[in-house]
Amino acid sequence: MPRDYTAVTVTFIAYLALMLAIGWFAWRRTRDLADYILGGRRLGRWVAALSAGASDMSGWLLLGLPGFAYAAGLEAGWLALGLLVGTWANWRWIARPLRAYTEAAGNALTLPAFFAQRCGGRGAAVRVVAALVILLFFAIYTASGLVAGGKLFQTVFGIPYGAAVLAGAAAVLLYTLFGGFLAVSWTDVVQALLMAAALAVVPAMAWFATGGAMLGAIEARGAGLLNPLTDADGQPLSLIAVASLLAWGLGYFGQPHILARFMAISSPDQVPRARRIAVGWTALTLLGATLVGLSGIAYLAEPLHGAGTERVFMLLTTALFHPVIAGILLAAILAAIMSTADSQLLVSSSALAEDFYRALLRRQASQGELVAVQRGAVLAVALVATVLAMDPDSRVLALVAYAWAGFGAAFGPVVILALFWERLNASGALAAMLSGGVTVLVWGRLEGGWFDLYELVPGFVAAMAAGVVGSLATAPVAADIRQRHRALRQRLSAGPR
Repeated sequence: MPRDYTAVTVTFIAYLALMLAIGWFAWRRTRDLADYILGGRRLGRWVAALSAGASDMSGWLLLGLPGFAYAAGLEAGWLALGLLVGTWANWRWIARPLRAYTEAAGNALTLPAFFAQRCGGRGAAVRVVAALVILLFFAIYTASGLVAGGKLFQTVFGIPYGAAVLAGAAAVLLYTLFGGFLAVSWTDVVQALLMAAALAVVPAMAWFATGGAMLGAIEARGAGLLNPLTDADGQPLSLIAVASLLAWGLGYFGQPHILARFMAISSPDQVPRARRIAVGWTALTLLGATLVGLSGIAYLAEPLHGAGTERVFMLLTTALFHPVIAGILLAAILAAIMSTADSQLLVSSSALAEDFYRALLRRQASQGELVAVQRGAVLAVALVATVLAMDPDSRVLALVAYAWAGFGAAFGPVVILALFWERLNASGALAAMLSGGVTVLVWGRLEGGWFDLYELVPGFVAAMAAGVVGSLATAPVAADIRQRHRALRQRLSAGPR
């Protein structure tokens, strides 16, 4: 741990002050609910791309993935590959039509509102169920970020875990509460660049510190660590294990905090260039995170076990760098935590304010009232997530995996069907969301044989099947919705890809 806590503390305070300044500036630009939720749909390609990447990766990029690579070696490469392919596919096939369709569908500001507009008929039921899914899984997802923050503050400053979680939650709340989507997106750019720099510098420094003997040291620790086809003990990986890791990429199609960046980009025509930026950043950071875990195997003399493996980035940083530099690099963890937790809080509170409060209780609410309700909802969701994060034995990657599967299965098939199949209706959307979410919740509690397959896979398949069967078994959507769908598909087919 850093011996000079003053230097690290000053670095952290300076970083937080910068984030708060950005939040204050964004607050000055926030005029109504559309600004607060989607930034007025005026994100440029760089901001949209880096914000999507930063809000995607979260604290698990600097804790969970390095910890997995430390424990399993190159087996973690399958997870990184699945995420990289999923990132590309999401930007390639979902971003442009989602941006165009959400604006055409009554200028929908949230994913539940888009589903309701797209499906017609029983759209209100679709909207409420989608909002409930968001609140359920984002409570778990946000808790994972606060667990990561707790581990960071506990490791760096030696404070009790509970107090560390509260400190991390307060840091995220301050600028999200006031600045809204613009604050979240602009701070994400800073955070994305800091995360990329940290994940490039730390493994490079470890390589020089070991005198280039890193590969030999890793091989000496475990026979299978440098073989992507075996586990750490040298046993061949099963097809289920590889499929489970690659399947993380399926989750991208249903993540509301990532899809919100697609909805907020200034124009569908900006998407192809934003995609190249986003995929490049993702490739760099996933490679860096995997190398951090492998570097820890070679450099750290004291083996890490269990949840302690997720401290490998922090331990390497504090061992290799001067306290001032270590403080800057450790701020990258805070950046990763904040960049995702703020997005999750914003989407969750949007579901409460836009999809419950305005849709069901106060249709005539003023813009000022809705922004105030949204800020209150941010605080409420943060409190629930903080309570869930108070278990010091929680593992970041496990929490993320569960929430990622929940969103991927409940929303991914609905998004795909809504954009590419005009026959989808409210019955199909409801059947897909419920079957996907329930399958994830049940499958995740079972073990052995095929039940070891990542719950996202059966959940995604069940939701897709339910969406198709439920739609075909009931009346199609209204003619005007089908007409709008065809017109948008035709227009998008002529644009840049």
